[in-house]
Amino acid sequence: MSRRPEPVQVVKQRRDAALESLVAGVPYIQFLGVQFDRRGDELTAVLPFRDDLIGNPFLPAIHGGVTAGFLEITALVGLGWSMIWDEIEGATPKGEAGPLRLPKTIDFTIDYLRSGLPRDAYARARITRSGRRYASVQVEAWQDNRDRPFAQAMGHFLMPKRPAKDDG
Repeated sequence: MSRRPEPVQVVKQRRDAALESLVAGVPYIQFLGVQFDRRGDELTAVLPFRDDLIGNPFLPAIHGGVTAGFLEITALVGLGWSMIWDEIEGATPKGEAGPLRLPKTIDFTIDYLRSGLPRDAYARARITRSGRRYASVQVEAWQDNRDRPFAQAMGHFLMPKRPAKDDG
């Protein structure tokens, strides 16, 4: 017996709810005002510009700590999204993967390539290695032109232990 495809709106609502749940677990995301643009399994983080994000008013430039936080948030949410994708899409039975816990940062190295200008910023994470215990993620942030990033980062993360299935 073949499964009937779900209506597009149902799939969209399920994906949106999963992303909202993931983002709600990180209060710093709300503090910075970071939003996520979701297209299928691809996430783009968006940092809407606000005056209080400026660190150096003489340039003006986005504060380095804001940039670092934005990049790390992008990496963590990107990893979390990849961890729950199979469950969202029904490839893993619901609840079998256990409650989601985000990975823990082991180290995070940032390259500041140029000043972040007083405008919206965007970032995408690319998972370069993902195992049961450890993951590596590269992140790039840009503003007007994706080919001219203003910052990039490489992070290593300890993946959360997933609860063992109860064989009852």
